[in-house]
Amino acid sequence: MTTIIDLIRHGEPEGGRRYRGHGVDDALSKKGWQQMWHAVGHASYWEAIISSPLKRCQEFAQALADKNQCSLEIIDKLKEVGFGTWEGRSRDEIKQTNLTEFNAFYADPVHARPAGAEDLQQFSDRINQAYRQICVEYVDKHVLVVAHAGVIRALVARQIGAPLAAIYQLQIDNAGLSRLENTRTQSGDSQRSNIQYNRSQNHLIYLNRRSSS
Repeated sequence: MTTIIDLIRHGEPEGGRRYRGHGVDDALSKKGWQQMWHAVGHASYWEAIISSPLKRCQEFAQALADKNQCSLEIIDKLKEVGFGTWEGRSRDEIKQTNLTEFNAFYADPVHARPAGAEDLQQFSDRINQAYRQICVEYVDKHVLVVAHAGVIRALVARQIGAPLAAIYQLQIDNAGLSRLENTRTQSGDSQRSNIQYNRSQNHLIYLNRRSSS
């Protein structure tokens, strides 16, 4: 029993580059919509669309589900990690006002979180819970998940057994596609995952590792 889960990061949002967790709910820009339609092309093989509740994901997910005449499920656990006091601020702004905090975060993103930010382990756990929910609800189906860079990083890192701190080393482009294939035994007591990780909109990097979860 195999569930194929394609993952796509939202396109460019309105408002330029800044830290957007689940506290900032910008819609896609015109360019962002173009990126998303270009990425999915004429694909219509998804049996369901699943999305984060945030506008930059949900609005495109709804449009694609309507176009393909398939179901749409919104899963709250798929929203982006919370960035606390960094929400809505640019890298340059934070570096100018709090360089020490900025450097500490990038040196140790697990323990040196921005003030009020979501705990990274708790974030990873909720994303894994959403993944397991999808694998159970959509057994033997091919689905598309519209989500965020942090969500996709957390999923890929968990499946390849990478340390939590490594998730920020994974590059996930706007409208970049990745794929997880989750195979379960008939009894459901064991499973393995194949990962196809996309670093750009143009090619996939195939990871041969398989992990049990």
